[in-house]
Amino acid sequence: MRIRKRNIAWLSVLAGLIGVAFLSGTVTAEVMTVLVGLFAVAFVASMLEIQPTRWRDSMAVSPLTRMRMSADAREASERARRRHTGYNATNLTLLDIGMISSQATPEGMVMRKSRSISGDDDGARPFVSLHVPPSDADRNALIRFEIMDQNGERRYIHEMRTYLRDGEMNILADHHLPLLNNPDLGRSGGEWDLRVSVDSTWVGMLSFAVSPSLHQRERELEERLSDQAAASEAPLSFEELLRGQESRNS
Repeated sequence: MRIRKRNIAWLSVLAGLIGVAFLSGTVTAEVMTVLVGLFAVAFVASMLEIQPTRWRDSMAVSPLTRMRMSADAREASERARRRHTGYNATNLTLLDIGMISSQATPEGMVMRKSRSISGDDDGARPFVSLHVPPSDADRNALIRFEIMDQNGERRYIHEMRTYLRDGEMNILADHHLPLLNNPDLGRSGGEWDLRVSVDSTWVGMLSFAVSPSLHQRERELEERLSDQAAASEAPLSFEELLRGQESRNS
């Protein structure tokens, strides 16, 4: 529903006529009650425009479909609704969202869905699962994936044209976020954000954890231990030597 301001003028005229009839004193209380009720109905019908298509589409999502929404999808859709200024209502239902990481092993390529990725993975791709109502089906839509680090810097942007079909659709990004030997992950681990939009309408925002590789963490630990050892072996200043001598004399 939305406000229709173009009807304010004639509603004002109608209100004025009812006011004149009330002030004239020739109209009974029962008649005035009826007139006021009719004015209220006219006000609602004129000021609010109901969009039956959107209402029908929202009702078309069955309770079973809503029950199939994952916990990540509920969290992501609620964050998009509450926190992002670019959020708009949409007929699409977000069923799932997340990251698919891949890692080459002696047994072959291993892929997993997780909210935690690291530099030990070869790469990761964002994905969404959507329920498409009939009114939004049979058309091309622009799917946009964004990944932002804990400092708000965009680390990944990918857009792809996707043909929407009626029912459930699983959409995986065409390109992956490189992780193995990625220098950007060296000291920038933390909580990152995945944001997904369909035709400039945000459908989900989900946070996930990013950590450096095991090799990088071991190297950083060695650097810290080396710095601590160097600090403990640093030469004493003249004042420190004097204080030490005074302590021994005491």
